[in-house]
Amino acid sequence: MAYTHRWLAVAALGLMLTGCVSQEKYNALKLDRDQLSERLSQAGADARAAQEKAELLKSQLDGLMSNGGTKDGLLTNLQAQNAELQKQLDELNAKYNDAVNGLGKAGMALPAALTSELERFAAENPDLVEFDANRGIVKFKSDVTFASGSDMLTPKAKEVLAKLTTILDGPVTSGYELLVAGHTDNVPVTNPATKAAGNKDNWYLSSHRAISVGKELQQHGVSPARLGVLGYADQRPIASNDTAAGKAQNRRVEVLILPHAVESKAVASGEMAPATMTKGSKKGMKAHVDLNKDSPVPAAK
Repeated sequence: MAYTHRWLAVAALGLMLTGCVSQEKYNALKLDRDQLSERLSQAGADARAAQEKAELLKSQLDGLMSNGGTKDGLLTNLQAQNAELQKQLDELNAKYNDAVNGLGKAGMALPAALTSELERFAAENPDLVEFDANRGIVKFKSDVTFASGSDMLTPKAKEVLAKLTTILDGPVTSGYELLVAGHTDNVPVTNPATKAAGNKDNWYLSSHRAISVGKELQQHGVSPARLGVLGYADQRPIASNDTAAGKAQNRRVEVLILPHAVESKAVASGEMAPATMTKGSKKGMKAHVDLNKDSPVPAAK
């Protein structure tokens, strides 16, 4: 009888252990199922998003083609736009070269009163600014204008740029053209955080810093029609990159003041100057077509 009781106790314990193992397996399988379900749901959402993008692109292309556009016409239009952008870049580069090389200095010299005002401005902010009176260049030292590897202006830089704006918008200079040029040293961008912020290399970093300065000037009232923005990476050094002091000089953003009136006229809001077209492309492209992905598709006629 005692033997029977012992056997029943062992059997009961076995059943209890079996039940525990089954519950654990059930929980594990349920967790796996939930994870797979979540992945499947995410994959479905990604697929729907991709499908929506594909359909949007197709509808844009269909809309363009329904207006009589052809691949040759679109290609011609894009080539014309690229040529116009290249022309604008060449003009900006020429103006920059003229300024830094002092070409036509007699005809492009800044008014004496403006030069004196800018010299005082630089003297009041020696940690941040240098002024080249011979070329009309205000140089912002990148090491104090931005954090390392960043294109975000420091509070002090914003304060100084606000003061500069009052000079640039003075009665004499308010119509002058301005070029903002960013420069770096020759050290490659390697910090993952810098790259993740969009500054993938020195070309991006120099351009983005120049854009930040240009945008800040606009925030304080400088007309965007007066501004041009350039990024030169490490291609225009003013000192040797073999020393720390030389690298620091090369890390800069320049604001070039060109003492002649703005020549270009801004196109009215909402309009775009038509690109040059060949005779063959005019049939398919009667006007400039905006290919920006966020633009509405032109209505078929």
